[in-house]
Amino acid sequence: MNRSAFLGPILIILGIFMFLKGDSTFNTGTIFEYFWPTLFVIPVGVFFHWLYFFILQRRGVGVLVPGGIMLTTGIICQISMLFDIWHLMWPGFMLAVAVGLFELYWFGGRNKWLLIPINILTVMSLLFFAIFSIGSIFSKFFHNQPIIAIVLIIVGGLMMLTRNRKSM
Repeated sequence: MNRSAFLGPILIILGIFMFLKGDSTFNTGTIFEYFWPTLFVIPVGVFFHWLYFFILQRRGVGVLVPGGIMLTTGIICQISMLFDIWHLMWPGFMLAVAVGLFELYWFGGRNKWLLIPINILTVMSLLFFAIFSIGSIFSKFFHNQPIIAIVLIIVGGLMMLTRNRKSM
């Protein structure tokens, strides 16, 4: 692998990060503070994938489970660190387990029973992503909760009254 193909994107991301941080002090501690997933977690996931594909010659499919979990967890943590959105990204940890199991399914013997936990974890993760993302969007746009609560009560009451009239 070409060294510039590896270092180029890292330098671009670092430059963008420094540009966006503006006038705050930027030192080695800042790099470790914001990029610990890229420095420590993602390389372990990449190592497990490299181990499976190149060293074990696709024989030890079990190493893909922790590899997929670590790689996905590292990406989730890195996004959360850069944008400070831990409250939205936590369902990604369930998705990480689903990714690891899916890799076991895909590169292993295609055991159909693995699809049950894969689908359950994926659906739960996507559902929680959607619920918390929509909740976060609504909280940004609707700051005045008492008014929304009153509107919901009135609309619910009207729905109950109109339903009772139709059934009589």
